[in-house]
Amino acid sequence: MAGGRGGVLELAVLGSLHETPLHGYELRKRLNSLLGMFRAFSYGSLYPCLRQLLHDGLIVEDDDSDVPTAESPITLTGRRSKIVYKLTAEGKERLQELLTQAGPSAWEDESFGVHFAFFRHTETEVRLRILEGRRSRLEERLDGVRTALARTRERLDSYTLELQRHGLESVEREVRWLNELIATERRGSASEEERRPAQEGTSRAPAPGADNRGRHPASEDN
Repeated sequence: MAGGRGGVLELAVLGSLHETPLHGYELRKRLNSLLGMFRAFSYGSLYPCLRQLLHDGLIVEDDDSDVPTAESPITLTGRRSKIVYKLTAEGKERLQELLTQAGPSAWEDESFGVHFAFFRHTETEVRLRILEGRRSRLEERLDGVRTALARTRERLDSYTLELQRHGLESVEREVRWLNELIATERRGSASEEERRPAQEGTSRAPAPGADNRGRHPASEDN
């Protein structure tokens, strides 16, 4: 599927279906809550995306007669069945591929939030690269806004100036938030590295012929 907005929607759909099979209506609601926080979501783009994912074998359609979903864990007798979208094995592989992408496209306004929403399925190293990339992008934006504000301050009316300050403060708050997240991720990564040698040491099996304390039994005298 094409990159850009199509790639963001693909990640959002596959990530949502990874949690549970969903009806189209349930999927629209999830995407609205997920994508709506970061950019306007057009429902008209959902069904072309679903058709492409079906064509690529990343999802399949099924009726909900025996498929529990997020909002319909039990099927009611006599209820008209609906189409349920489910992730395939290929879809799970594609999702993991998308979750490993940590380049500039993952730092942008319209895609960062979606990547962040699925951080629980993402490796620590990838999470750190995305967070640090996002911070770097925002710091560049801050420099540009401060420079422009310093040049045009005297020519702006009080309301426009206040709007510029509000935007500047919003970006500064996000940078501080990212700094906290990055520090937390690094502490977690360091703790994991410290635990790993201890776990490896305790998991070593005794040498062949050794007793439970790792000692070899003495030879019996004839």
